[in-house]
Amino acid sequence: MQANPFTEAEIAGRHDRVRMALAARGLAAGVFASPENVFWLTGLDHWGYFAPHLVILPVVGQPVLVTRAMERVTVERQVSLVGFRGHPDSETAADEAARAIRDIGLAGERLGLEFWAAGTSHGLALSLMAQAPARWEDLGRLVDDLRLVKSAEEQVLMRRAAAVTDRAAQAAIAAIHDGAGEADVAAECLAAMTRAGGHPPGFGPFIRPGARLGEEHATWGAGRYRSGEPVFLELAGCVSRYHAPLGRLVRIGAIPDADARIAEVVRAAFDAVVAALRPGRTAAEVYAAWQAVVDAAGLAHYRRHHCGYAVGVGLPPSWTGGNTVVGLGPASRMVIAAGMSFHVLSWLMATGRGDDFLSDTVLVTQSGAEVLGRTERGPILR
Repeated sequence: MQANPFTEAEIAGRHDRVRMALAARGLAAGVFASPENVFWLTGLDHWGYFAPHLVILPVVGQPVLVTRAMERVTVERQVSLVGFRGHPDSETAADEAARAIRDIGLAGERLGLEFWAAGTSHGLALSLMAQAPARWEDLGRLVDDLRLVKSAEEQVLMRRAAAVTDRAAQAAIAAIHDGAGEADVAAECLAAMTRAGGHPPGFGPFIRPGARLGEEHATWGAGRYRSGEPVFLELAGCVSRYHAPLGRLVRIGAIPDADARIAEVVRAAFDAVVAALRPGRTAAEVYAAWQAVVDAAGLAHYRRHHCGYAVGVGLPPSWTGGNTVVGLGPASRMVIAAGMSFHVLSWLMATGRGDDFLSDTVLVTQSGAEVLGRTERGPILR
């Protein structure tokens, strides 16, 4: 989080792709507000995204980044190919962006804005459209969809993030034992993540006892782990905003026979997803491969909303790449392409026949898919 991780050629190529997409929709420019998309378009990697950042990208001409004026030094050191317009704290990003739109000569044109982005508050959008009269329309997932396929530079960052994930996961697993404090395990995980060269992740790590497995996005507390209970572990190493999540269910002392049997199904279903993740397949076909293994094990009643989701760029408060999740679900028509990366989850909980969980980040290649993590699959006993 101290430098732009991309080459100028990489950034310029992204701008060209976005311009082509804008032109194809008959738009003169797009205004991008999603923190993930602003990062992808500029390479600006700092913690200033709590305040609105707007990228105005015209089909013809230099893009402009609008944010607080106090970010000038960071922007000038990290960002090239994009102009900078800073606003005082007595004004808003909408005020400065409206002036920029008028200065560029875009007033009255057909313009796109990300209506559903985390960086587009209702008030900001209303103010911008009132001050910069134009024919406004929703950009939808224009950049989000482009981000699904990772370039060579991005894949390098994904692999580095996966290595950080492994170090952090292994440290957490090693710290789990009967009587271990929840906070102590988390501290070991975070320390290893940092020492391995990791940057602050979008969220997590999620480390919690078996009694709180169903709390989804909750994490460690003030308790202690005890023999006989599972410990849920899900985390993502992060390098330059790129995440490679991993998940395991760690047992203390022993694993019940039912859980050991279901663990075999979980691993077989995970392998089926990896085998199915090939260019040209649909996300629904990938999910069907997971479900087929589950059905064959006598669990045809068990269904999931997805067996994985797209990952890569992520800014707080998530590692999913924004405020929506692009899942490998049973009804998804998304076509798998080389360069996509997914957090693949094989999750069998509350089945009535045992519990287990396994997840890893998988990168799709021209010839198939590659699991990036190297942490033992388990079952893991401590």
